[in-house]
Amino acid sequence: MPTKTKLRAAALDGTADDVEAAFYEALQRGDIDALMACWADEDDVFCVHPGGPRLVGMPAIRAAFEQMFSHGAIHARPAHVRKVDSLTSAVHSVLERIEVLAPGGPQHAFVLATNVYQRTAQGWRMVAHHASPGTARAPDEATDARQTLH
Repeated sequence: MPTKTKLRAAALDGTADDVEAAFYEALQRGDIDALMACWADEDDVFCVHPGGPRLVGMPAIRAAFEQMFSHGAIHARPAHVRKVDSLTSAVHSVLERIEVLAPGGPQHAFVLATNVYQRTAQGWRMVAHHASPGTARAPDEATDARQTLH
């Protein structure tokens, strides 16, 4: 049976979809090393968590996820994904379903995330993760042209 490390390495040698699956798996396990292996080792990678500042560079991103993992794993699953892929980049718009422990039992929250991947010398890697609060409405329901965007 392959080890988890070998499975993660295989995912990182695959497609942008494989890296995204490895990213969400690492979130669910609270595995900082596996999560950071999904990121490109570049100075200009960035991450924005809901309501948070823009984090630029691997040290800042790692520190933020370590802080989040200090409270336990993040039970986030992609519930709906829209993709724009090319030969060297991929942009995924993801509706994340987050399980939050609350008095009276688990509750679900939704986050809208944009994950950007680039094909690097090491294979596909994440270069940006931008998340904001979302709703459980299906994306088609949320695209009412009468809504104010900004």
